[in-house]
Amino acid sequence: MTDVVFKSEQAALALLAALPKAELHVHIEGTLEPELMFALAMRNGVALPYKSVGEVRAAYAFDDLQSFLDIYYAGTQVLITQQDFFDMTWAYLERAHADHVVHAELFFDPQSHTVRGVDMGTVILGIHRACQQAAAQWGMSSALILCFLRHLSEDDAIATLLAAAPYRAHLVGVGLDSSEQGHPPDKFARVFAKAAAQGLKLVAHAGEEGPPAYVWQALDVLGVHRIDHGVHSMEDAALVARLAAERIPLTVCPLSNMALQVTPNLATHPIKTMLDANLCAMVNSDDPAYFGGYLNDNFAAIITALSLSPQDVLTLVRNGFEASFIDDRLRVQYELQLDNAMAQWTVQHG
Repeated sequence: MTDVVFKSEQAALALLAALPKAELHVHIEGTLEPELMFALAMRNGVALPYKSVGEVRAAYAFDDLQSFLDIYYAGTQVLITQQDFFDMTWAYLERAHADHVVHAELFFDPQSHTVRGVDMGTVILGIHRACQQAAAQWGMSSALILCFLRHLSEDDAIATLLAAAPYRAHLVGVGLDSSEQGHPPDKFARVFAKAAAQGLKLVAHAGEEGPPAYVWQALDVLGVHRIDHGVHSMEDAALVARLAAERIPLTVCPLSNMALQVTPNLATHPIKTMLDANLCAMVNSDDPAYFGGYLNDNFAAIITALSLSPQDVLTLVRNGFEASFIDDRLRVQYELQLDNAMAQWTVQHG
C-alpha cells in the first residue's frame, strides 16, 4: 500500500505529521526569523540595514550562495548575549517539535560571533540551554556541530577549535560551511585531523555549488562521516557508486537548493534520483528562515514536485535516523516509533 503516490494532499500531510523525524542539517543562525531579528536588535541597540520585517523578507531573493550569506551574516549582528542565542534556538526547537522532529543536530558558526567580541561560551551555552529545555519538555534529543567558515583561514579554524575546548562535552562534531567556491575541503585538512583526534564526528558541506571533486576531498582528505548537500555528486558515476556502497549520508536541503539556484526548480531536484541509486539521502531545512520553510515544508514541497510515494518518504526519514550521531539504543527506539507511526498511517490512509 505504500509503493504508490499519495491518494491526496491531506494524506501526505497526515503522514508528515505522524512520522517522527531527525533533522541533521540546520544552521541555527539560519533559523533567525525577521521578527526575532528585529526584537533582538531593539533589545541590544543594534542598527539593522532594514526598516521593517517586510523589507527584510523582500531581500530574500538570492542569486547564489554568496548573495544569501551577505544577508545571513548581517542578521547575526543582533546576537550578543547568552539569552539571544537561547531565544533563537528555542524558537527553532518549537518549530521543529511542531514538525515532529524528535532529534536535531544543530550547526552553529562561532567565528561569525567571536569576531564581534562575543565569547565562545556565550554562544555554546545559550544554544545548549535551549536544547536542554527541549529535552526536559518534550524528550527531544539534540547535538551541536561547530562549523568552520571556509572563507576564513585554516589557522582561524584551528584557533576556533582551541577556544571551544572548554565546551567539548557540549559538542558532537565539527563541520565546514560558508562560501564553497574557491575554498576546497583540503584547505582544512589539519583542523579536521585535530578534531578527529578529539573524538569529534566530522561533516562538511561539499557539492552544493562546488564540483564532485570537493566531495571526494571531503571523504578522502577530511575523512568526513557525512556530506552536507552533495547534490553535484550525481554528476560523477564513480562517486555515486562509492556513496551507495559505503552508505555515506547526504544531508539534502531541497528548498535551499531551489532558493540558491543550485537546482532551477524542485521538479529537477536530484533527491529522488538519489533514492533510486540507493544513496543514504535525507531531507533537511538548512536555513529555513531564509529559504521558505522548515522540515515538513521541505518534505511537502518535494512530495508534490517529484511525486514521491509514502515509501519514498519513509525511506528518507529512516535515512535520517541511520545517519544521525545518536547511540544505537536511541536509534532503535526512534526507528520503532517510526515503524509504528507508519503502520497506523497505512491503516488510515494506505
